[in-house]
Amino acid sequence: MNALLRLFALPGYLFATGVGLVWGFLWSTGEVRFRGSLVVFTGMPHWTFGRGGSCVGACYLTAHNASDDVLEHKAVHQRQWRRYGMLFPVLYALAGRDPLHNRFEIEAGLDKGGYR
Repeated sequence: MNALLRLFALPGYLFATGVGLVWGFLWSTGEVRFRGSLVVFTGMPHWTFGRGGSCVGACYLTAHNASDDVLEHKAVHQRQWRRYGMLFPVLYALAGRDPLHNRFEIEAGLDKGGYR
């Protein structure tokens, strides 16, 4: 079952990454860099992402919130995208907007995400 989920998730992860790359290259006015396999787009206008920054597939979109701790947190979200593909945004929404009770934020680390 785990292999089947991964097989199903991969196209969604790749699609989300493509969307993130297009969105990031379209709107980023800052540095674009790699942190491991995470593509970090800085200088994004605030309306182009949620909270302090958004992870879309393998892309992290933010204005300037790119500390080492935050990038470690976002790398966990990247792995969640890889695990669940396009189900991830649905599962994330069902987990709730309160990061202190959202299982995906808890797994990524509330402290490193700046929630505590």
